[in-house]
Amino acid sequence: MPWTNIDLAGKPAERFLPDSGPSRHTIVFLHGYDGVGLTQNPAFTQEFERQQLDVICPLGPRCWWSAVIAPTFDPLISPIEFLAREIPALSERTKFGVCGIEMGGQGALQLAYRHARLFPVVAAISPKIDFEDWHGHGTSLDDLFPDREAARQATATLHIHPLDWPRHQLLLCDAADLYCRDGIEILASKLSSSGIPFESDFRTTHGGYGWNYANAMAGKVVTYLAEKLTALNP
Repeated sequence: MPWTNIDLAGKPAERFLPDSGPSRHTIVFLHGYDGVGLTQNPAFTQEFERQQLDVICPLGPRCWWSAVIAPTFDPLISPIEFLAREIPALSERTKFGVCGIEMGGQGALQLAYRHARLFPVVAAISPKIDFEDWHGHGTSLDDLFPDREAARQATATLHIHPLDWPRHQLLLCDAADLYCRDGIEILASKLSSSGIPFESDFRTTHGGYGWNYANAMAGKVVTYLAEKLTALNP
């Protein structure tokens, strides 16, 4: 599999470049709290190859991919602002797709909502959008935010710009997912009431929360990213 380890402005990352020819688009994938990337994931790798995508997977130590500084990631710049600054330096492209799972799913939305012109296509798989619910339970959120309300104020749902949003959004959550379902439905409701277009699937099920669901949705996610980027960059 054509994955390599790369240096992303002094931080570790993994990169996929297709064997079948020049890449058509660049995608950023943000991993979840487990820190598992895609180098050993045949479901996503096969789809990346089929769509001839350049894929960059930054590695962050449970940083929650938020817009607040996470000292374990970087003491001077937040994970979101770091990605917005450094990803374009790896490519001559001006528009990127972004996707992620759970912690990374909400991070993908954070990145797209705060930098919609740079990341106009986003797919969130089982995103932990209401991460304030996890505050006080011993995760790294306890170090990032002083209390639950401070965490809530930093969630993606509260940072949707009414006039500057990603042109294409795909929201996915297993119908049996007890961890992420409520948050993504609240986000979908806010997008609908704001007249912001998006696509979603909250009915398909592959056992609830976890990689079985994510892998089963790999084809849908990667095809969506490739097709929407092609529409923006014909």
